[in-house]
Amino acid sequence: MPSEWEARYLAADTPWDKGTAHPELVRWLAAHPGRLAGDVLVPGCGLGHDVRAIAAAEPGARVLGLDIAPSAVAAASRLAGPASATFREGDLFHLPPDLLGRFDWVWEHTCFCAIDVDRRDDYVAAVRRALRPGGHLLGVFYLDPYRGGRRPGEGPPHGCTLAELGDRFEAGGAFRVLATHVAEATYPGREGCERLLLMQRPPAGPR
Repeated sequence: MPSEWEARYLAADTPWDKGTAHPELVRWLAAHPGRLAGDVLVPGCGLGHDVRAIAAAEPGARVLGLDIAPSAVAAASRLAGPASATFREGDLFHLPPDLLGRFDWVWEHTCFCAIDVDRRDDYVAAVRRALRPGGHLLGVFYLDPYRGGRRPGEGPPHGCTLAELGDRFEAGGAFRVLATHVAEATYPGREGCERLLLMQRPPAGPR
């Protein structure tokens, strides 16, 4: 029995896939050359547009796209892209040992808004486990997907508030929010609905 997400890919019912990397990611990469380097994880990568965009813009980065749907991983792997862009089937909430504490960066786009709202604290913990101490989380978060008659609770996508993001990610010192602004570039129809956040897992303290 395929998972819900695998069933959606098998049925080609993937309205979240816009066929290109997120425009705000492309803008940020151009504005900060060389910043998003090292090992990069893209959870819920889908067909891998963001993975390929990061790998193309940052030749020194090793970018891993992770998705729970095997059909998405297979399709992403078939698409041409830099050799440093790789894909793997897996569940962010159950990372294998070789992915724990491995990454310098996590790029977030559509994963946080797609999961059940009651798993958001689990998401924070999972991303923290994936990052090295001092590693960064950069993401576009969907604040207001409730257009066209949709109401809260009818997602995914599930919206959030900036206050909720601060409360969840900064709770217990899990992350520090370093910068945030309204996404300057996005897909048509999402203008003003998304927020870019740059966060850091605090570095390890002195022994």
